[in-house]
Amino acid sequence: MAKIKRKPTHPGNILKEDYLVPLEISITDMSGRLGISRKTLSKILNEKGSVTPDMALRLSRAFETTPDLWLNLQKNYDLWNAEQGSTDWKKVRPLSAQLLHSDV
Repeated sequence: MAKIKRKPTHPGNILKEDYLVPLEISITDMSGRLGISRKTLSKILNEKGSVTPDMALRLSRAFETTPDLWLNLQKNYDLWNAEQGSTDWKKVRPLSAQLLHSDV
């Protein structure tokens, strides 16, 4: 697996910079179109909230993208932060091939 060296962009930043700003849509208007509160959308745009599967479906419908686009952006962001934020996961030892393929 290839290591991501730079911090992935939060999906809220992409939503803001690639969609809302060019289309000149306010947070209030967009939250209304998505059927969510302004506070919920603001949290995502300010990188304080995550794109959930439900939100990914809403965004994909609104912008004619796929839900996978939004979920993958969130996944990449979350995994990078988890890898950088703790080293506890490095203590886990891989299971040996023998153990994985045994009939026990």
